[in-house]
Amino acid sequence: MTTSIHFPDHAPIHAFDRAGGELVIGGVPLSRLAARIGRTPFYAYSREAISARVAELRAALPEAVRLHYAMKANPMPALVAHLVGLTDGIDVASAQEMHVALDAGADPGHMSFAGPGKTPEEISRAIAAGVAINLESEGQYRAALVAAETLGIAPRLAIRINPAFELKSSGMQMGGGPKPFGIDEELVPGLVARMRADGVPPVGLHIYSGSQNLRADAIIEAQRNSVSLGIRLAAQLPDGLEWLNIGGGFGVPYFPGEAPLDVGRIGEALAPLCEEAARHGVGPLVLELGRYLVAEAGVYV
Repeated sequence: MTTSIHFPDHAPIHAFDRAGGELVIGGVPLSRLAARIGRTPFYAYSREAISARVAELRAALPEAVRLHYAMKANPMPALVAHLVGLTDGIDVASAQEMHVALDAGADPGHMSFAGPGKTPEEISRAIAAGVAINLESEGQYRAALVAAETLGIAPRLAIRINPAFELKSSGMQMGGGPKPFGIDEELVPGLVARMRADGVPPVGLHIYSGSQNLRADAIIEAQRNSVSLGIRLAAQLPDGLEWLNIGGGFGVPYFPGEAPLDVGRIGEALAPLCEEAARHGVGPLVLELGRYLVAEAGVYV
């Protein structure tokens, strides 16, 4: 008796054509791309695949949602320039990324600078550029006030929150306990009060609880919690918030047996959240995605 063993398959990637037994990227076979570049190894990305992924997302999400690219996922200048034209904003994690995005034509008024390790110099450069700074510590707030006074520029400051809840089943947890990312949820009301007293109320809130998640139900739950938290905190602000960034967390299947994320379910659940946020002077909601936009659009040759 013969027993067959079935191994789980990888989820298919449909971004690339094939011709003559090889992949075709942007209409060019890989062997010809290698000849054009003159060497291997190299990375190749398909603009068409990135555009298609963004279009699929736009179709699934409520129109009110703003889509930002988290360029730490891939800061390749040509790729960033392409996404600047497709998305509503860019999130950066260093001054170097900020300048790549600005050189690519990104609007500084629709950019944010996140990361727990910002230096005072980077904070000053972001304020000079007009980029919103996601504050992740009291020290960053003090550095921003000093830089703003030195430059004579009113800073655009937001608060990145380390929420008490977590995004379940994530590849990396960014909430639900002590983390290096953001200010602990229970400390945020005090910081909001100080910022109002200093005449620099936050323009937005950034709540990011996890990454690389393939469970739509877990993402939906985290988004509901994020909007609820944002509304509670916005009650301290008479003028509301310019935006509420509820992060991303959208995963892509890496391993055999993993299925692609159901973004349609997420879009359906987001529609009432957009309406609820708007009723409380919070909005628009911002989805900040990196890996999900670009990971399946490239190959390593």
